[in-house]
Formats: sequence, C-alpha cells, structure tokens
Amino acid sequence: MLDAILHFFRALFNPDGLRELIRAGGSPLICTIVFIETGFFVGFFLPGDSLLVTAGILSAGGVIPLKFLLLPVMLCATVGDQIGYWIGRSAGAALYRREDSFFFRRSHLQRARDFYEKYGGRAVILARFVPIIRTFCPPVAGAARMPYGRYVAFDIFGGIFWVGTMVLGSYFLGHLIPNIARRIHYVIAVVILLSIMPAIISILRARRQLHALNSNRAASMPGAEKE
Repeated sequence: MLDAILHFFRALFNPDGLRELIRAGGSPLICTIVFIETGFFVGFFLPGDSLLVTAGILSAGGVIPLKFLLLPVMLCATVGDQIGYWIGRSAGAALYRREDSFFFRRSHLQRARDFYEKYGGRAVILARFVPIIRTFCPPVAGAARMPYGRYVAFDIFGGIFWVGTMVLGSYFLGHLIPNIARRIHYVIAVVILLSIMPAIISILRARRQLHALNSNRAASMPGAEKE
C-alpha cells in the first residue's frame, strides 16, 4: 500500500507519470484531485494547473471526452472552495493561531491573507491561477466574513474561468500542434512559470519598496545632509 501511494505521488509530479495517471483514472481522478486541492489544506501541494493542462491536451487526443471533463471539474472546483470558505468561517481568528503541520502552513495562510487584502473580492477569482494561494484563499475569505452570496458569485465565475482557461486552452493547443503531448514538459513549464509570475513580481516589488523606505529613513536621519 505504501509503495502504491509513493508511486502515485511520484507520478503526480512527473509529466509522463501524470499523463499515465490521467489515462488510467480519467475524469473521476481529475475531479478528486481538484476537489482536494481547492477544499482542504492538505491539497496545497497538488499540481492543479499541470493536471488541467495535461488533461486538456489528452482530451484533444481523444483520451477523455471534453464533455466529461469540463463541467464535472468546474463543479468540483467550486464545491471544494465552499468547504474551504466554511472552514475559515467557522474557525475564524483561531485559524491564524494554528500550529504548523505537514498539512498546514501559517505562512501560506498569511500569503493568502495579504493577497485577499490587496485584491478584495477579485482575489477569489485571481487566486484560482496562483498555486498555494488557490488553496488558502477560501478559508481567508471565510475568516474575513466575506458575505457568502458575494463569495459564491465570485467563486463560481472563478472556477468556470480557471478550469475553462486551462482545459480549453490546452485542448485547442492540442488540436493546433500535432504530437504536442510528446512535448508536454515544455507546456507545463510555461504554465508553472506564468502561475508563479505574480508571486515573483509581488516579492520584487515588496523588496523595492522596502529598499526605498530604508533609503528615505537614512536620508531623514539627523546629520545625514552634513555627511
């Protein structure tokens, strides 16, 4: 059993292995992974973007019918987020005092909180495209007591937009470029780079602002002009 679990996770993070997992598990496996990633803290490390892109390309090759892929995955992505929202709504401030564990990282929660405070309601949509933030944003929205009706509206749109963009984009790419499944490593690499780009930009911007703040403080210190 342990060997089977280890084999599953090794395959999950390997493009060739991921492709074989999707071939074997089909739509139910994809829905389960997306549901766990969006609904439970344990899912923060799951490769949702890579999974959907690979599934879209394989769908173009006739492995999975598109009609069995789009709507079920959109539904699971939305339902998973509802669980995350109500976890945050019920736990509230206690969530931020929870100790780190294998399944939970307060640093990830704080990053999601900063993201939510920066973008407000739009964060529910934008977070779909950012790994880790995608998992932790729903509990943050719940802990912040975002009105549930408003949250559901943003979340449904975000789920449809995320799954549709990833699956349909790669589906049409699979039709446009023959044998692209053999080069799926490059496609996944580009998707991962684009998904982490906002985080990289945010870090660089924060460092630049901190540097500017320190420079202004140094310039305003007594004696700085004389020196």
